[in-house]
Amino acid sequence: MAKMKSNAHFGDNRYKAKSPVATFKRILGYLKDYKLQMVVSMFCIVANVVCNLAGTFMISIITNNYILPLSGFDPVKYPESLATLGSLHGLAALGGIVAIMASVYVVGALLHYVYNFLIVRITSKVLQAVRDEMFEKMQALPIRYFDSHTHGDIMSLFTNDTDTLRELLSNGIPNIITNVLTIVGMFIMMMVLSPLLTLISVVILVVMLFIAKYIAGKSGKHFVRQQRKIGELNGYIEEHLDGLKVVKVFCHEDAEKADFDRHNGELRQTSCKAHTYANILMPVMGNMSYLSYAATAIVGTIMAINTFGGMNWGNLVSFMQFSRQFSNPIAQMAQMVNGILMSLAGAERIFELLDQQPETDDGYVTLVNAEELADGTIRETEQYTGVWAWKHFHKADGTTTYTKWTGKVEFEDVTFGYVPEKTVLSHITMTAFPGQKVALVGSTGAGKTTITNLINRFYDINDGKIRYDNINITKINKADLRHSMAMVLQDTHLFTGTVADNIRFGKLDATDEEVVAAAKLANADYFISHLPNGYDTMLTGDGENLSQGQRQLLAIARAAVANPPVLILDEATSSIDTRTEKLIEKGMDSLMQGRTVFVIAHRLSTVRNADMILVLEHGQIIERGNHDQLIAKRGRYYQLYTGAFELD
Repeated sequence: MAKMKSNAHFGDNRYKAKSPVATFKRILGYLKDYKLQMVVSMFCIVANVVCNLAGTFMISIITNNYILPLSGFDPVKYPESLATLGSLHGLAALGGIVAIMASVYVVGALLHYVYNFLIVRITSKVLQAVRDEMFEKMQALPIRYFDSHTHGDIMSLFTNDTDTLRELLSNGIPNIITNVLTIVGMFIMMMVLSPLLTLISVVILVVMLFIAKYIAGKSGKHFVRQQRKIGELNGYIEEHLDGLKVVKVFCHEDAEKADFDRHNGELRQTSCKAHTYANILMPVMGNMSYLSYAATAIVGTIMAINTFGGMNWGNLVSFMQFSRQFSNPIAQMAQMVNGILMSLAGAERIFELLDQQPETDDGYVTLVNAEELADGTIRETEQYTGVWAWKHFHKADGTTTYTKWTGKVEFEDVTFGYVPEKTVLSHITMTAFPGQKVALVGSTGAGKTTITNLINRFYDINDGKIRYDNINITKINKADLRHSMAMVLQDTHLFTGTVADNIRFGKLDATDEEVVAAAKLANADYFISHLPNGYDTMLTGDGENLSQGQRQLLAIARAAVANPPVLILDEATSSIDTRTEKLIEKGMDSLMQGRTVFVIAHRLSTVRNADMILVLEHGQIIERGNHDQLIAKRGRYYQLYTGAFELD
């Protein structure tokens, strides 16, 4: 089973982590499209905080003006009290003021519900936009990115990392704003009630902040590592599932379990360190808040007894409530550091994907439908005529010329390496003439598939030139270049959908008749017609209800319906038995007729009728010619052909 891919083979493209502040600002940028909802939410948050503060402050009024007078406590100090009105009137007045306070809290609760409702809706839309942006970016990334990142790690971006971002947007940011406003509001209320007691609370608060900063710093770096380890573990699991049969065949269960335990252990260690620091934060902050509460209670009681600093029992009761609540938002914010750091780590991984350089395309030559006039002139037409032409706009004089597509492909002294220090192809020179069938043979790793990847510009060459109908392919628009080709790969992939949908993937606007014709051309119509629902049979799990040979036939039919000028067959018949191969031979010949075809094959019997066979070794062409010519040379091809049909 293949191990996890390393970036080392493709160069170091690792994302450089930004500062948390820069990442946070970038996250806030996604909220600019929801300004009205955010304004309403902010209003509700502010109003909710005001209601809570007002309710707590009213305790002082109720205590001084209602409860103490009714209890007969020192009525001399309360000449304006209701004691003289009688206990019934006093109780009625007390009930009224309590009802007002309850109404304030009820309004605050309703405002809390409204802003939570709005925040959830905004968060859902933002996450939808982020996932859309990530998926759109994936479509624009070069193949190099996917060759250097495991699929599981990429999938983790859409699941784990976006989920942490959801937590930040729906809970983190609103709670930060609420708690900051609450702290500021409480500080003002506490200063009004007693500046001296407020000073004591602030001193202890400063100590709490220093402790929180230290612990959060320790926790933060481990949360960043945790998110990366989660991505690596997901990548390992995804690869293991893909290769599970291989593991079973070679009885590697114990080795794979040990390897998984290693990955899982690394995640456990990183996660343990992150959560250890995060989980001790709340108890530390809580104990510090108790210390603040006790200190203000003792000093405040002494002040109230001695009526020092204008302190009275009502003010003390309200201040103690504020003092107790004052530490709560601070403790909550300290506790949220855990989730915020995890969210920022996940957001950085998302931005890593979004900041990847997309596949560049400077090509301006396009492929169009054309018709050839009697005098040999080529002109563009909207109707499909079976004639293709390259539309070349010349910037120098503003003219447009058309060159008839012939399918000629040339390599001129091409050198290529996935990384600069390792050359895969060296000084490749060849010409595939229109309508020719060119076979690439050689041992594994010789560079056969790399050549086809260069033809359609999945990778750009380091040196030399590749021409398509005498046009440098760097001048050809990549989409049109690839539209002019169809590939049938050794590893087929079928999508969830009907059989017809999977064939139609080669040409999305293909009619039912074209789909059936392509299936017949690939000799897939027979087995499709025997499926439960024929062409409407649903395929799931990469076509797991079909045999490997049947999946390969559908891939060939997909290429046939595209009706491309150039065909690239990369081990297209490797999963098809000899009998099935004979059945599709005529169909393949019809498909290849009039097209330039590149065939990569280990089974040399499939390339005997090729017009030109190129034998590659270590990234170089060591022999070329047709089958008879190469057999007559009695060289490497002769050894391969007579020694074994399978190069492996």
